[in-house]
Amino acid sequence: MADRTPPLPVEELHALVAGGEIDTVVLAFPDMQGRLQGKRFAARFFLDEVLEHGTEGCNYLLAVDAEMNTVDGYAMSSWDRGYGDFAMRPDLSTLRRVPWNEGTALLVADLVWNDGSPVVAAPRQILRRQLDRLAELGYTAQVGTELEFIVFKDTYEQAWDAGYKGLTPANQYNIDYSLLGTGRIEPLLRRIRNEMQAAGLTVESAKGECNLGQHEIAFKYDEALVTCDQHAIYKAGAKEIASQEGVSLTFMAKYNEREGNSCHIHLSLADADGTNMMAGSAQDPGGMSEVMRYFLAGQLAALRDFALLYAPNINSYKRFQPGSFAPTAVAWGYDNRTCALRVVGHGRSTRFENRLPGGDVNPHLAVAGLVAAGLYGIEQKLELPEPCAGNAYAAEYAHVPTTLREAAELWENSPIAKAAFGDEVVAHYRNMARVELEAFDAAVTDWELRRSFERM
Repeated sequence: MADRTPPLPVEELHALVAGGEIDTVVLAFPDMQGRLQGKRFAARFFLDEVLEHGTEGCNYLLAVDAEMNTVDGYAMSSWDRGYGDFAMRPDLSTLRRVPWNEGTALLVADLVWNDGSPVVAAPRQILRRQLDRLAELGYTAQVGTELEFIVFKDTYEQAWDAGYKGLTPANQYNIDYSLLGTGRIEPLLRRIRNEMQAAGLTVESAKGECNLGQHEIAFKYDEALVTCDQHAIYKAGAKEIASQEGVSLTFMAKYNEREGNSCHIHLSLADADGTNMMAGSAQDPGGMSEVMRYFLAGQLAALRDFALLYAPNINSYKRFQPGSFAPTAVAWGYDNRTCALRVVGHGRSTRFENRLPGGDVNPHLAVAGLVAAGLYGIEQKLELPEPCAGNAYAAEYAHVPTTLREAAELWENSPIAKAAFGDEVVAHYRNMARVELEAFDAAVTDWELRRSFERM
């Protein structure tokens, strides 16, 4: 990643701490689920001790389920290994203020073992490795993520007590692009937009979506690691702001039977001068360069194998329904929203969009998958098939995985995944899927109760 000025230079942090404006510094890292985990430090202690030396965290943080239960099957962390520590090293390029928490700054950390070697199964490290491979070819990945969420008038505590049923959505009807609908909760949306801007993110827009109370706030694309870090910060911050406003919001992929929360990911390649290497000349078919054709062909070849990175939860697969604007076909097309891969833009804005991920995606893992798939296409010089010009839902294409179980088996047995990520990473995230599947298989759902309590 090129040198860049952080949203908050460390010299300015020293001044803010000395002047009493900053009294707390958060050091955080994205876990397997894409959530920020870490510690809050007294600002002076952080500057005196943690800034240079880092801090420690229990390595079980990359070996638990979504409810923070310790589970078996992880090579890096277990009761047999004593649940020791890994080190959290601050990345100064991520330093920023956190406007929704008074007197607070935040940095993202990289995870290393005590001998200084990287924790290879950490999401941020997985992405770094793929970006390093891309850099060897002279490219950087430019990425944008588009997160949707649903807002409820209930607090998080009220939602918990209600079992997340019978909640009141912030809007009662489809408000896709509706200014009246977004105006109903503009105070919340405005606060999220402005405070993310103050935290160093570049806000583009906010719009209503199709599900009741569903909205999207979009941010400007950036270098891949920057975008993924900001995605995680935004997701955590939006929930905190909602809580402070007495409401709740969810990014889960499929809250109900209506439209799910998507997270479309846009990616393009740039050279050292910032030139878009996906843009073709007038002679290039469809305005795409040769490298883009290889890169896109790699996405198609690895899409089923890498589905676990794009759709990491059982609930993720509920989105993939015909006619839902969530994809079912392993297909690509020009500005075709029925396809898993959509090519958009022209000239310097040429890029592709992966439409598989939902709002529950871990961005570091998903973008690592996109880069690894593209590199596979480049290395193998894969031929790009013809685009889908019609309705991909109704055409004869390979189907995206329909369950987490199917995706996990594809991932575990994928030679593409093993070559790109290594056996340790493949085994680690296969185990994550196993843990979720076993928990779900043992659960009795509301659907079963409604269907069976009286009538069976």
